[in-house]
Amino acid sequence: MQSFLIANPKGGSGKSTLATNLAGLLARQGHAVMLGDIDRQQSASEWLKLRPPSLPQIRTWDLQPEKPARPPKGTTHVVLDTPAGLHGKKLAHMLKLVQRVLVPLQPSLFDILATRTFIDALLEEKSVRRHETFFAVVGMRVDARTRAAHELERFLEAQGIPVLTNLRDTQNYVQAAAHGLTIFELPASRAERDWEEWQPIVDWMERALP
Repeated sequence: MQSFLIANPKGGSGKSTLATNLAGLLARQGHAVMLGDIDRQQSASEWLKLRPPSLPQIRTWDLQPEKPARPPKGTTHVVLDTPAGLHGKKLAHMLKLVQRVLVPLQPSLFDILATRTFIDALLEEKSVRRHETFFAVVGMRVDARTRAAHELERFLEAQGIPVLTNLRDTQNYVQAAAHGLTIFELPASRAERDWEEWQPIVDWMERALP
């Protein structure tokens, strides 16, 4: 089973957007996907309720009385959406449960500062695992031409962390989410550019785990 944690301690960083679209992408690839929501706001769970049954299925936790929540039987890929403020023992526990982490990060000073300590914790875990694709950063709502985007790249380069890809600021994500869709269910005439921006994420996921 492959497992992905979508995490950033800063609220409003785009975690649910990244988590739901990643789950949708994996489902369209034919995988048996579970989208697990451990955020109190339950944004991903509410999105699942809107998802049309005609689309590739994305399941949620298997809940049984007096038993811990677990992925449904047959699940091959797990995507976990996390709350803001994840740190310390809770973060350490979540990292033990997953193979890879995607960090959505917006190109603003406040987002960068709020994420600095979190990135340090992931770098420590990466050095223990000795796995280059343990975690990656995805720029959210980024216009690559702006000074803010360059500052984000500079910050991450100083940490030795490349930006995996930048996802543009577009209403495609908002409008798709309102109907339980992902950008991968939108027509190519609207979303082809967005699909191209996701290709580095696809390549990253396909790199073999140790």
